[in-house]
This record gives sequence, C-alpha cells and structure tokens, in this order.
Amino acid sequence: MDGPGAPPGAAQAALGAAVGAVYGSHDRRVAAHPGVNSARLGSRPGRWLVMSAVTEHLQHQGSAFELLPHRQADTASDEARALGIDAGEVLKTLAVRTGPGYALAVIPASRRLDLQLVREALADRQARLASEEELGRDFPDYQLGALPPLGALLGCQVCLDPEVLDHDLVVFAAGTQTESVRMATRELFGGEQVTTVPLVRQADWGSDDLIGRRRAAHQELEGGGHPAP
Repeated sequence: MDGPGAPPGAAQAALGAAVGAVYGSHDRRVAAHPGVNSARLGSRPGRWLVMSAVTEHLQHQGSAFELLPHRQADTASDEARALGIDAGEVLKTLAVRTGPGYALAVIPASRRLDLQLVREALADRQARLASEEELGRDFPDYQLGALPPLGALLGCQVCLDPEVLDHDLVVFAAGTQTESVRMATRELFGGEQVTTVPLVRQADWGSDDLIGRRRAAHQELEGGGHPAP
C-alpha cells in the first residue's frame, strides 16, 4: 500500500499560531485545554504550523480541531508527558498487518494492546504488529509512533477500544513526533468506519469491568460498528 501523496502547494500556507491553533467553524471549535500553554510546550514565539496530510484531511472534512506542538515524543505515552496531560486522553494507534493490508488498532496510551483480541476482532489468526521497516516503507509520510487514528486517510480498517469513548476530547499524533491534534472524540470517529471492540490486555481490567466492556462493545457492534450518538 502506498502512503498518502504529498500535500499540494497551496496546503503549505501557514495555518495558525504555534500553540492552541484551533480550526473549524466557530460554533464547533474545541476549547483549549487549560493545562497546555506555550511555556510548558517550550514553543518559540513566531513559529508557524504548516498544514500536514492529517490536518488537511480534517479540514477537508470540516472538522473542528486544535493543533498542539510539543517536544519530540517517540511514543504515545511520551506524547502525553510532553503535553502534560493524562495518558488516558491520548490515543495510541498501532498498525496491524492482516492479509495483504493493514488495520489500525486504537487504544488509550495508558493501556497495552492484547494482540489476541485484535486477531479475534479481525478474524485473522495471523495478524501481527507491523515492523518498523514495514511502517517506513508503507507509511513514508508519517514518523514512527505518530500514525493518526484516521482509517479513511490511511486506507485502513479501524478497530477502536471502547474505553476511548469514555473521553469527550482526545489527543493523537498528527503524523510527526512533535505535533498533536486535540478534537472531540465523537467528531473524530463519527465519519470513520469503526469496529468498536475491547483491545487491551485483560490484566488492565477488573473482572466486572471486563464483562461490562464486552457487553458495551457488543451493543456498539449491533448498532453497525460505529460509536453510539
């Protein structure tokens, strides 16, 4: 699978100021998080953010979102620390090889992926995490550890852990290790073909919680595999 093409020349125009740049219609824009500021992020005055494939995709959809620069973060947990927010609010997007293509497994950064649950969700016993070599080859426009949870953009099926839906707002990598996007969870996944199913290790759940989460995930799937309105 080929990675997305380079954005057109017009997309190179500056979009906004370095911190808390918010896009979308005024009645739908996402409020800035009080815990994020330029001092904490270490941004420099006068720096401008340039449109990426991720932000161009979100703008094309008419989505409201906030672009957040931060120090380099190699993982979603590092991203949460760099932004000074709870890891549960940050999405970890993992590319899974399945047959000839890929699927995206999306979980909170505070959790660990259970590959067996992913295989069950995909009905593929051979499904595995993509290697760094595969990611570099097939997703050349995205830095390692910075895949966005956008199946329509990447041409991938999306499997979403239901715990993600517990948060009104979520943060995810914007394709680079130094920029993230914050937006409303329902808006992020409302336009995506999503399968909502438990994906995290059972050791992270209590037994009662596990039963409840499986029941909730089953209800989501009965509703067509999309997050409930």
